[in-house]
Amino acid sequence: MNENTLDKKGILLETGTNEFEIVEFHVGAVNYGINVAKVREVINIVDVTKMPQSHPYVDGMFTLRGRVMPLVNLARCLGEKDGTQAKNIIVSELNNYHVGFLVDGVSRIHRVSWTEMEPPPMISTSSMVVGIIKMADKMVLLLDFEKIIAEINPDMNMKLTSVPEKSKDIKEKRAQKSILLAEDSPMLRELLVNTLHEAGYKNISPYHNGKDAWEALYEMAQSDTPVAERIQMIITDIEMPQMDGHHLIKRIREEQRLAKMPVVIFSSLINEEMRRKGDAIGANGQISKPEIGQLIELIDSLILES
Repeated sequence: MNENTLDKKGILLETGTNEFEIVEFHVGAVNYGINVAKVREVINIVDVTKMPQSHPYVDGMFTLRGRVMPLVNLARCLGEKDGTQAKNIIVSELNNYHVGFLVDGVSRIHRVSWTEMEPPPMISTSSMVVGIIKMADKMVLLLDFEKIIAEINPDMNMKLTSVPEKSKDIKEKRAQKSILLAEDSPMLRELLVNTLHEAGYKNISPYHNGKDAWEALYEMAQSDTPVAERIQMIITDIEMPQMDGHHLIKRIREEQRLAKMPVVIFSSLINEEMRRKGDAIGANGQISKPEIGQLIELIDSLILES
């Protein structure tokens, strides 16, 4: 796999099809996957500069095309034997943060449906896994890369939990609004709900994925009570099992009784290409994690000032 291969990512994927592409790689004997949208390129091992008092997961810093970024040793992060098998670095961009992940090898790209992704079993060793894709001859585990980055970069959590102070009057107005949230990462979902509560948005209905969120919305749409009286807006991630955020928005815009509902994307995948896709399906705004201050300002503009 080379850089040119990854440069063509997403070309065949239409917006809202509920499909995505993963780069398959392995650490030890286990196969893992990362969304192609998060991958800038795959390179061979490079020289790394050790940094004092760095996080235990981080081997050091390296330079690529003039950009300095940390190198995360995934074997150590996942509790695998930290040996000398690593051959590749997956260079990623998440939450506007560039990072390299050291892996034993990269094999190929798969195109799959989010409906094929199952939640991980509730066992202690699955805390880094957000989903499992069953293939004919193997299972591929999707990792919670946002959680890994949040652990090595505390600034991410600070941005997710810091909100600008507002007047009591604004907080009272926020408390009168209800928001539906679709976010699959347990850690981020809890942080986001707690921070929105702190900001004054007390009425948050969280869902683990787009499918559960859609079923709740569709049920509301069938009720005699107008949906807008029950919730005033929707916040959704993009990457989620069963139904992704783009497909969720597509379904919302196709349902007459939901079509005008404000929907905001809050995702680590916001880049130029993904922003175009979000605009095309009717998102009212797109904010990159972890900029929750910007998210709250956008929420205010959509449901407090209208």
